Amino acid sequence: MDMNHKLIPLLLCTVIWGSACQQVTKAKKEPHETLKKEQYRPLFHFSPKKGWMNDPNGMVYLNGTYHLFFQHNPDSAVWGPMHWGHATTKDLIHWEEQPIALYPDSLGTIFSGSAVVDKDNTAGFGANALVAIFTHHNAEIEQKKTGKHQYQSLAYSTDEGKTWTKYAGNPVLPNPGIWDFRDPKVRWHEETKRWIMTLATKQTITFYSSPNLKQWSKLSEFGEGIGAHGGVWECPDLFPLIVDGERKWVLLVSINPGGPNGGSATQYFVGNFDGKTFKPDKKETRWIDYGADDYAGVTWSNTGNRIIFLGWMSNWQYANVVPTTAWRSANTIPRELTLKRVGDEVFLSSAPVKELNDLKTKMEEMTNVTVASEKDFSDLLKNTSMTYSLDLTTANLDDFTVQLANDLGEQVLVGYDKQQNQFYVDRSQSGKTDFESGFAKRIVAPRVAKDTSIELTLVVDVNSVELFADKGLTVLTDIFFPNRVFDKLRLKSPEKIEFKRVNLSPFKSN
Repeated sequence: MDMNHKLIPLLLCTVIWGSACQQVTKAKKEPHETLKKEQYRPLFHFSPKKGWMNDPNGMVYLNGTYHLFFQHNPDSAVWGPMHWGHATTKDLIHWEEQPIALYPDSLGTIFSGSAVVDKDNTAGFGANALVAIFTHHNAEIEQKKTGKHQYQSLAYSTDEGKTWTKYAGNPVLPNPGIWDFRDPKVRWHEETKRWIMTLATKQTITFYSSPNLKQWSKLSEFGEGIGAHGGVWECPDLFPLIVDGERKWVLLVSINPGGPNGGSATQYFVGNFDGKTFKPDKKETRWIDYGADDYAGVTWSNTGNRIIFLGWMSNWQYANVVPTTAWRSANTIPRELTLKRVGDEVFLSSAPVKELNDLKTKMEEMTNVTVASEKDFSDLLKNTSMTYSLDLTTANLDDFTVQLANDLGEQVLVGYDKQQNQFYVDRSQSGKTDFESGFAKRIVAPRVAKDTSIELTLVVDVNSVELFADKGLTVLTDIFFPNRVFDKLRLKSPEKIEFKRVNLSPFKSN
């Protein structure tokens, strides 16, 4: 994404230290000491060793390894010259940071993009070469106000991502004079035997096609008069999913500002794509995540029928002022995307990847739990790292709240409001909140499911909660900054409520 865009202020950031794989290792040896040294360091969400991180880029799977590239400034706490950082994982949970993949060059800094496995050697770089398609951003051209400062380029790797070579013919897609012209997401379209590029162009999406990743032809545009337009469109993604035996296409579009709870967010459209034009089934705006802290998310390529999504767990509204000291920014947990029907409509659903189960310790399984005002489950968190998964199923539709708290009176409230038919995360008393006027508030999302009971999964890390309601039809992701770790866990309700099940699984810490 373009941080120099007029809608986005320059970030003043602190430095991120310690990879996620190192985080997990430290937590196994000394979980509470780790939290003391790096108060808000997540234990199982990825963040890089040092420098600034934002958008996930170039996510691709090859020979048993998931590659994650990301917007990265390795040398400064300030958002600055963008590189592609690089991390890998075998299981989507334990990460190993690799050397930086792409550095700025004479054509500009390295903005967001994607990567593919060119198994048939269409580009001529070699069979099964990894090919990165990214936006070059040239600040010198930008200063001339010509609108041609962003253009698309290639780099390739023939050793499974260890080293990269910039294509000598860059850029492969020059800018036609559009100020916002970036974030290419490329996939192979089997029916037309062409590569399809989904590109953010001002407040629309433009589709291009190519037989070889080098020569691109414009196909169509999408977005005028459709969806949310409160800010610039960024980081698009297009992919197919099957629902009830029918193939549909999903288009993701991130927007900043203009999210449903302020600042950054990612909207989606479900429809059909014929190799040239995308046509949505509905024109109204829907959001892949209603929380304040899931932005610029895209999916891994080359994963077959499994569509796996990852987002940047922050928000441009306050990303530059959150009260961390030795690091800044993490990603969401990876999520598997599916389509589900609710009545006559089709919705996008997100669920934690199944691999997350490998981090769980013995599950505390409780059935037919009655909560009359309040029930305390804090004892179940003793001798843990205070990171866990909580699964709830209600017997009916009634108000309830999950309270994450500490003995300082700080809390995050997560729950369901029957009257409003909304899920919510309330972080107004979550600890440090005065760094930005819009941070301390109640964040809400409509309930989509029509069932008469609620299924809820919470994934809690050191400074984040990810809510997946009704098998992922409603999602909320939010970060917080308590002065002391939340070691209290309570279920509350204004009246008596019945839960069919309450399952709590602490994540491994030793």
